[in-house]
Formats: sequence, structure tokens, C-alpha cells
Amino acid sequence: MVSPRAYTNVEAPPGWPGSLPEFLVFNSLTTTFNLQQGVEFTYQSPLLGGRIEKGGVVLDFVFNEPPDLAINVQGEYYHYGKGSTVSQNDVMVRQQMAGQGIFLIFIDENDIYEDVDYYVRQALNYRDHSKLGGGR
Repeated sequence: MVSPRAYTNVEAPPGWPGSLPEFLVFNSLTTTFNLQQGVEFTYQSPLLGGRIEKGGVVLDFVFNEPPDLAINVQGEYYHYGKGSTVSQNDVMVRQQMAGQGIFLIFIDENDIYEDVDYYVRQALNYRDHSKLGGGR
């Protein structure tokens, strides 16, 4: 596994609204897979009221094609290191999105650092290798 330290020379561009792992996924989508933000996918897409409405969510990547796919980046500290409440919430969000016809795939931060293109390709093929998806 590649340590986050391997990315010490990699930074998200100034003004990037998210985390480095989110940027790496965004970069993979736009560079390796030639997808266009705003056309084939939307970054930080609020659904069901976003963070403003009770029950609303913000998904990291929501795809227009295929229209039933979304990807969330799972940071090790926030999603796994803060106890089971956050993980349980992530599972509930997945179930909530399934009820809306959206298949939510999680990509773990450590997997992004290991091989971002591989895990993005897997996610685009509806394969979830995350801890919550039964992976490592």
C-alpha cells in the first residue's frame, strides 16, 4: 500500500473545495477516463436538500451516465476513525440513495493512495472494495 506520504509533492489546486483524495479521484475521472465535470458527472452534488435539509446528503461524485451511479470518498480518519456512528450513517446514506435508484460506491482513502485509477475503474463498474462494501 502506498502511504499518503507518497503524495507529499501532490497538492490539490488552490481553491479546490475538497480533500486531496477527492481531488485524486476527480483527476482520475477527468484525465484517465476523460469524463467532463458538469457533463458526465457532478462533483459535490447536493441531493434531497444537501446539508441544509434534514435527511439531505452531499455525494462526492454523481454520474449522469450511467445515471444510477455515485461515488463517495471515505477518508480514514473521518469515516472510520471516529467510531461506528459515522460508518452507520454512511450505510444509511447508501440505503437512502438505493431508495432513490442510485447505487453508491465507496472508495477508501488508502485505496486511492494505492492505485486511484484501478479503484475508480472498479467503481465505474459498480464494484465496491471499501471496508463498508466488504473489502479489506
